[in-house]
Amino acid sequence: MTDIAVIIVNWNAQKDLRVCLQSLFSDPRPKVDYEVWVVDNDSADGSADMVRSEFPEVRLIANTENTGFSKANNQAIAQSQSHYVFLLNSDAYVHEGAIDQLVEYADAHPQAGIIGPRVLNEDGTLQFSCRRFPSLMAGFFRNTLLGKIAPQNKYAAEYLMWDISHDKDQTVDWISGCAMLIRRTLIDRIGALDERFFMYCEDVDICRRTWEDGFEVRYAPEAVVSHIIGRSSDNNAEKMIVEFHRSWYEYDLKHHPHGGPGRRAVVYSGLWLRGAVRIARRRSNQKRQAKIQQERGS
Repeated sequence: MTDIAVIIVNWNAQKDLRVCLQSLFSDPRPKVDYEVWVVDNDSADGSADMVRSEFPEVRLIANTENTGFSKANNQAIAQSQSHYVFLLNSDAYVHEGAIDQLVEYADAHPQAGIIGPRVLNEDGTLQFSCRRFPSLMAGFFRNTLLGKIAPQNKYAAEYLMWDISHDKDQTVDWISGCAMLIRRTLIDRIGALDERFFMYCEDVDICRRTWEDGFEVRYAPEAVVSHIIGRSSDNNAEKMIVEFHRSWYEYDLKHHPHGGPGRRAVVYSGLWLRGAVRIARRRSNQKRQAKIQQERGS
């Protein structure tokens, strides 16, 4: 078995995927024994051919359909043989030493079933990649009109963990699946990603199952990854907005099965309204930009 299998799911993100892979194979390479998998979800931009020609050492799975994030990751998890798996978005890249630091941290913390690195935005600012489990109030104030009216509200602040230092390692409720190390023995116990989540919420779900099984989820900021949010999903933005909110509803159904019809109605209507507003706002922005372009061209 290798020390770690890095697994990247890709969909029409060839340029970002190249940068991601270059970060894994550029010198100095990780000292640990590692392998890299790319699962391409039927990209139309030549991503699979690029991997074959430029990165022959990568183990490529080329799907003939878009199977979704969870299922695609599970394909490589099932075929790989490693002590740890590291799920890495195609629109992310690792900084020097990150892979070695993650493995070293995992070896030193055997109760950590899942570990997340520090994640940075494209401009180098902190991306809040470790969070507390969501609450209904956080849902009302996160990416909504209420959140815009009160951007410093305590519910979003608690959810995003603004109240803690992101410079020290610690246990957290969950970490983003854009860069997530998972212990193989944990997968053997609780299973891999839940495939009812086509995309989104699979990370919250597996972290919750990790805690329920007695393992910890930890944040290890010494290892650093940069992540450009939403680059791949922007290829089909409206569908991803729908999928995002559907996944959160599925998550609530799974982890609050006794919530009753009142909770179901609140969650469903709230998610439906937020999704509809985001799509309407996006379409309005597109029309505005098109009008500006037309005026400039006339």
